[in-house]
This record gives sequence, C-alpha cells and structure tokens, in this order.
Amino acid sequence: MTTVSPTPTPIPSPQYTPQPAMRLRELVFGAACAAAVRAAARLAVADALGEEPATAAELAVAVDSEPLPLQRLLRALSCYGIFAETEDGKFVHTEMSRLLREDDPHSLRYIALWCTEPWTWQAWPRLDDAVRSGGSVFHELYGKGFFDYLHQDAHESAHVFNRAMTTSSMQSALDVAELLDLTGISVVADIGGGQGHVLASLLEKHPTVRGVLLDLPGVVAKADPRLREDGPLAARADIVPGDCREAIPVDADMYIIKNILEWDDDSTRRTLRNVVEAARPGSRVVIIENLVDDTPSMKFTTAMDLLLLLNVGGAKHTKASLTARMEDAGLVIGEIRPVNAYLHAFECTVPG
Repeated sequence: MTTVSPTPTPIPSPQYTPQPAMRLRELVFGAACAAAVRAAARLAVADALGEEPATAAELAVAVDSEPLPLQRLLRALSCYGIFAETEDGKFVHTEMSRLLREDDPHSLRYIALWCTEPWTWQAWPRLDDAVRSGGSVFHELYGKGFFDYLHQDAHESAHVFNRAMTTSSMQSALDVAELLDLTGISVVADIGGGQGHVLASLLEKHPTVRGVLLDLPGVVAKADPRLREDGPLAARADIVPGDCREAIPVDADMYIIKNILEWDDDSTRRTLRNVVEAARPGSRVVIIENLVDDTPSMKFTTAMDLLLLLNVGGAKHTKASLTARMEDAGLVIGEIRPVNAYLHAFECTVPG
C-alpha cells in the first residue's frame, strides 16, 4: 500500500509584542525589509514557487541564484509573512507572497518595484532637507525634475512606473465603477484619467453612456485598447489630449478626478478651477483620492505622502485639506464615501 506524506505545515510566526526598543530597532532596519521585497520581486521567486513546498536549492535553480543567500532572503521575508518556512526547511506561499506573482489578479509586483526603485534610495536620506525646505529634493539630486529624469535618464524606472500605475488603476477601476451611480448621466469625463481604465469599466457597466478621456498626449496615446479605434467601446469614447492644469475642453454631465490632486497647491487649484469653468451648472464632480487621515491605510498613505514631498514636492490630502480646496474652487460638497480600503470618493456639484 502506498502512503502519502502529509503536506509540511509552515512554522507559526512567534506571537509576541516587541518591546519599544526592539520595535524601534526593527523599524530602523525597514530598508532591509523593503530591499528584500524588491529582491524577491526582481528574482521572480513568487512566480517560481508553485503550489507545492520547495527548498531554497530548488528555487535557486529556477531563479538563477545561489541557494544559501536565497534561503537567507526567504527566511527574512518569512518574518514579515511574505512566504513561510515549513518545519522541514521548505518554503510555501502566503497571502502576501502570492501578491508578488505577476499572474495574480491582485498583483503588487510592480508597485513593490516602483516604491523601491534606485532613485528612492538616494532621495529618502534627504527627507530632513525636504522637511526643512517644504519642497522636493529631486532637482538638487539629479539636476532636473522628477518626470524629466524618469523619461530621459531612467527608462527602466519609467517602465516600472507605468506598469505600477496601470496595475493600480486597473485594480481600483472596478471598485469605482461599482460605487458610482450614473443614473441620469449621458456623458462622463475622466479628467487626468491616465489610460482610461476607470472610464472603460464605467462604459462597460453602463451601455448607454458616452465617455471622454482627457490626459497628456503621451499618456492617452497608450489608452486602454477597449477605448481606442476598433476597440469594443470606441464608438462611445472620445480621447482628448490635453493638460487639465491648463484647460478642460470637455462638456459632460459627470467629471471624475482620481488620484491627481497631489501635486503642488497651485496645480491642484488650477485643475479644480478649470473643471468648474468647463462644467454646466448642476454637473456632478467626483473626486477620488487617498487620504492621510484614513485609519485603515494610514501607514501606506503617509509613506506615499512623504515620497511625494521628496520627488515632486506634492502631498496627499487630509479630508479637511481636500474639502477646503474644493470649496475654494466653488464646488458644493455632498456625500463622502469609501471606494475601498485605500480610496475615498467626494461627491460634488457645480453650483448654478
């Protein structure tokens, strides 16, 4: 009779609350954790690990690395719940390690790479300078603005940025489409909408609605294939190249502004003013943003807030700071609702 060996079980993580001194030691080594996640993402370890437990030596063959250093990397990540080590020294997936797989529908692989790109390691040590000055340190570090640097000097990083933003937008688009009620809406406009994933999701859900995507020429040139010529939504979609900080030549019943009001205050005010000038009285404006005073995601959003300070001199908003800017632009603020664990939607109207 053949016996089947049971699947090895992961070693449970120690359940303890570290003392303040140990917790601070762990925090100041946060760069090691970020670097370990980046290394695993670049090596594609999560993609190499299937459903069966595997040794570091077996994984090392698949990812072209040395076995012992890979074991050390996996052991470090296991301390944070990214992969788990079994009693017999093999490694298995966890919920977080699966998010590093490229084929996972909720993959965070490119987000993990983007947040740990080489330029970030040069910028973070200058955070005290940014706090003192209140502005970006990027030009001083690299001799040019952040986006000029990305597209002129760091092509691989620009590619990672584009993939990360696409991943993030695609994952939140369905949540936005599920949240928004388009009753009475004939035309919806996605302002600064990137490749148009939110717009495409809305048009798919509402077959009688037309849509307009406005963003910079180089961005809309790579719009979601569903919206482009010969795409299934092309007949109901208009793609308009433009800069929403300069003008919004779009007539719509609803304007959506998602995750773009995190630049400097002047750009934010100009964008909101342009929406109010473009819209008819009574038009709906839905502003969707991460908030730094949103408890479920504060560790993430406050970190992104500091990164924005470093690279572009921007900021994530509190609920109060965002509503103040909307009111300054003349918008009438209505209901504020969570979109998901990271985003809030502010329903506004253009006054008569």
